[in-house]
Amino acid sequence: MRFLPRRRRFVAGLLLAPLLTGCFASEGGEESSGGGGGSRLRVALAFPPAENFNPYGADATLLSRLGVTEGLTRLDANGAATPALAESWSRENDRSWLFTLRDAAFQDGTEVTPKAVAAALTRAAGAEPVTAALSGVELTAEAAGDRRVRVTTAEPDPALPLRLSSPGLVVLSAKAYADKDAVSPVGTATGPFELTKATGTTAAALDRFEDYWGGRAQVSGVDARFIADGTARTNALRTGGVDVAEAVPVSQATSLDEVTRRETATTRTTSLLLNTEKGAFKDPKTRAAAREAINTSALAKGVYEGHADPGVGIYGPALTWAADKRVKPTGRAGAAAADGTSVTVATYDNRPELPEVAQVLKQQLEKAGFKVKLEVREYSRLESDALAGRFDAFVSARNTMLDTGDPVSILASDYTCKGSYNLALLCDKKVDKAVAEAETVTDTAKRQDAAMTAEAAILGTDAVVPLVHQRIITGVGAAVSGLQLDPYERGLVGVGTRR
Repeated sequence: MRFLPRRRRFVAGLLLAPLLTGCFASEGGEESSGGGGGSRLRVALAFPPAENFNPYGADATLLSRLGVTEGLTRLDANGAATPALAESWSRENDRSWLFTLRDAAFQDGTEVTPKAVAAALTRAAGAEPVTAALSGVELTAEAAGDRRVRVTTAEPDPALPLRLSSPGLVVLSAKAYADKDAVSPVGTATGPFELTKATGTTAAALDRFEDYWGGRAQVSGVDARFIADGTARTNALRTGGVDVAEAVPVSQATSLDEVTRRETATTRTTSLLLNTEKGAFKDPKTRAAAREAINTSALAKGVYEGHADPGVGIYGPALTWAADKRVKPTGRAGAAAADGTSVTVATYDNRPELPEVAQVLKQQLEKAGFKVKLEVREYSRLESDALAGRFDAFVSARNTMLDTGDPVSILASDYTCKGSYNLALLCDKKVDKAVAEAETVTDTAKRQDAAMTAEAAILGTDAVVPLVHQRIITGVGAAVSGLQLDPYERGLVGVGTRR
């Protein structure tokens, strides 16, 4: 298996179908009647484009949520891979899968052909830094006759249909790759909405793609505003400035009436990641002291005002299979006395609860004898420093199923020696072995068991302290229906969204 370098990240199965307690609700359905011109939808989003809408980086999910891009597969409510640009697929052998394409067109008018799809996947596979869904995976794609694409991996990958649903493995037309040093999704994607204009990091305009294979969208376009401040996003909804406000802060939830407020159980976990490579938390005994100092129930009830559950592991209660399979962590070090040890805890303010979480953690750690300095920035200004290990600890909200929908992949990317988003800088032989073993398992239930064994090994290092499992609050105007309330946070606006 070829391991690839760390990448910038913000922050999927015929064989794997984690059950969710929350519904991937699309109020009003996904089909469009095709009648009427439709009005435009105004949306306030929490995270601005960080990389000029690069589909292989932090902006991949943004493009997916706005209905611009899509891949060969997508996730359904239970986390199974279902058809998108591929209408069906089959496994030829341990390493190769054959995908049959549906009739579809790119937004520049060209046809979605096997050659175009193979070229798009080849470009994604060669992206630097590597897109998260391909961390540790070597993938090749080739046209295989009429409407068919063969996708092959260097090692057996039973989660490939899940992996190809990733927002970072989208299919774009040849025009997108005209510049060898950049990829442009403007007018080159296949989704129901075409990105037509971007105003820096403050706004973007999208128009309906009239020839979308899934039917004509019911709104004529989307006007997106990027508003990092959660209170400002909520106020924009209340005053009629926008129709939808994502990630409403819990502090603002009561300001919205019950009809406007939507709460969705998600697979997002807020965690404290401790720098295991250098600094105070290189010592596992000091990490154990930090873990023992933290009261997760106080965070769930206080900071999140009951809109979250206390942290129990990397996988939270939205994955209903996890609770019965959870394995008790082993090998934890005994806690040392903090004795005034100085640590820097960093987080970002795009998610408004995180600075408050960090403040409460500061109080809890200081009560245990640590000296704590907080550093809060906007995410795009923080990520590279976090990945470089410039902080002792990092408070992060991570959707554990976002990249692939596979419970094992998140462990490989976030907690192994060569992981692409290893904020804890963890490199532990027992962890790497447990994750590697889990990656080879094909059977759904057994793969889940192996994931839980690996989770226990990771928790045993105290590199990560799960704090809370989040529920996402979305503000939705009374006139809006058909919005996608997605526990995986990949979807928001679709064909059936209307106002």
